[in-house]
Formats: sequence, structure tokens, C-alpha cells
Amino acid sequence: MVLLPYAPSSVAVARQRLSTDLQDCGVFAAAIDDAVLVVSELLSNALRHAHPLPSGMVRVAWLRSDDHIEVAVSDGGAATEPRAGRPTLSSLGGRGLGIVEYVAESWGVRHDGDTTTVWAILPAPSQSVNGQVAALREVS
Repeated sequence: MVLLPYAPSSVAVARQRLSTDLQDCGVFAAAIDDAVLVVSELLSNALRHAHPLPSGMVRVAWLRSDDHIEVAVSDGGAATEPRAGRPTLSSLGGRGLGIVEYVAESWGVRHDGDTTTVWAILPAPSQSVNGQVAALREVS
């Protein structure tokens, strides 16, 4: 978990920390890319649509278990509930949670007092199985 400033520059920081942590855990590169994309979308939405936590920050957390990872972004809430939009082809935005919905196995919203947390669960297989490097490798 990291507390980050309520600022656009925090997206890059969150992406880098998550990527490094998952690489250190031996997660497949494609799964890391998906998790980083989802965190980017969730954090960008929080910065665009919600208020910061009372501390003036946002919280980004992730938990890896077995072959999944849960990522979550907590903020001070907004006037509307986060939901996947259905933008037109010419719309400039509104695709973030649609992307999350497509990439993640599941996602949702939790409320705890004045804190809103948007979470997503993604597959995150590691590169080794039973201590052995997996036979399948990504093709560059």
C-alpha cells in the first residue's frame, strides 16, 4: 500500500511501484502490464472524479495471492458512483472502467465512511510453477 499525493504525477509513481513489486514476485510480464493498466485507470478516475482522502492523498494498494492480484484505489468519494460508461466512438473519455471491466476478472466499489475504494481482481500467474520456470514463454 502506498499513500500518494492527489496529483496526476502519482499515476506514474503507482505504475512503477506496482510493476517493480510484481516483477520481484516473478509475475508474467503480460499480467504485470494488465495490472499496471488497471491501476492507471482506477487512479486516473479517482483524480478526475473524486475528492482526496482527508489527508489530501489517495491510497493505492495491491495484494498478490496464488495466481491473482487485487488492486485497489481509495479516495474521498465523489458525487456519483463509479460505473463503466458506454461512450460514443467520438467521445474523448469515459472508457476507463470499461477497460477495467474487460481486463479484470471482477471489479467493484466499497464504501467505508467517507472513503470510496474501487478494486479489481486480475489473473497474475507467476513465471514458475512448483519452483520450475514455466515452459510457456512470451514471444516478443
